[in-house]
Amino acid sequence: MSENELVERLLSGDRRALARIISKIEGESEEVPAMISELYPRTGDALTIGFTGPPGVGKSSIIAKLIQLYRGEDKRVGVVSVDPSSPFTKGAILGDRIRLADHFLDREVFIRSMGSRGHLGGLAGASKLAGLMMEAYGMDVVLYETVGVGQGEVEVASAADTVVLALQPGAGDSVQALKAGVMEIADIICINKADHPQAKGTAAEVRSILEIGHELDPDAPLPPIVMTRGDNGEGVEELKGKVEEHQEFLRESGRMEKRHLASIREFVLSWATNKMEKDMQERLSREDAELIEKVRKRELDPISAAETLYKEV
Repeated sequence: MSENELVERLLSGDRRALARIISKIEGESEEVPAMISELYPRTGDALTIGFTGPPGVGKSSIIAKLIQLYRGEDKRVGVVSVDPSSPFTKGAILGDRIRLADHFLDREVFIRSMGSRGHLGGLAGASKLAGLMMEAYGMDVVLYETVGVGQGEVEVASAADTVVLALQPGAGDSVQALKAGVMEIADIICINKADHPQAKGTAAEVRSILEIGHELDPDAPLPPIVMTRGDNGEGVEELKGKVEEHQEFLRESGRMEKRHLASIREFVLSWATNKMEKDMQERLSREDAELIEKVRKRELDPISAAETLYKEV
């Protein structure tokens, strides 16, 4: 099937076309740039929410309940869920498919699990493009769930308008909010497993940490803390309300446009950097054995070798 046919079928509501285009994005097909160019003008209208937090905190369970609420409003929902990849096979367990299984038969919900393939920024390199394709397809809400690697997950901020940081009591997760990056990108804090005896104490710790960090941007609202239970959905409706309040704040304050500009700048730079890095790796493995050998023999220093490679590429 040609790229034009795939694009036309996606725009007509063909789920298989959406799946095939995302597969081509993951496979870095040569057809991808042309398809993105055609579909990108159809994006930008969806509500985008990013979920980050330590592994096992229950992000997928919360997302499953959130999907139910949006479907109750007859909204179409797309999910980009990134799982860790094996460093050996590059394959992924993709456990989020298991936790979100209740929605597989719903034709208005599209869930795509992706392996991180060693990408440590929380989102796989193709995740943002997958989300954009879901927007072009006509999804009203796109949810991004990151791999759960800790404070390196700041990339989710460039993919989503609202970022939810999920923490759990009794696991020292409140300390995560202290770390540079995670605290700065969180728009909403979600304390999951609210029935835990230490849940209220964890919320109090996080609140005190947020008040200290709030001095960095006193004009921004203090991120609200929501207590949830992914197993029975308790507190998820309140979480949904806080997301909507944050979106309204972004629009009224003019921060939405600034956030979108920053997101686009970050994505363009990241794509260019990754492409340059890939070109350098290919050239180094293919042609520059002599250059590396000179470094090994101490005939050339590593920085000079890097400069030579950079100029050649």
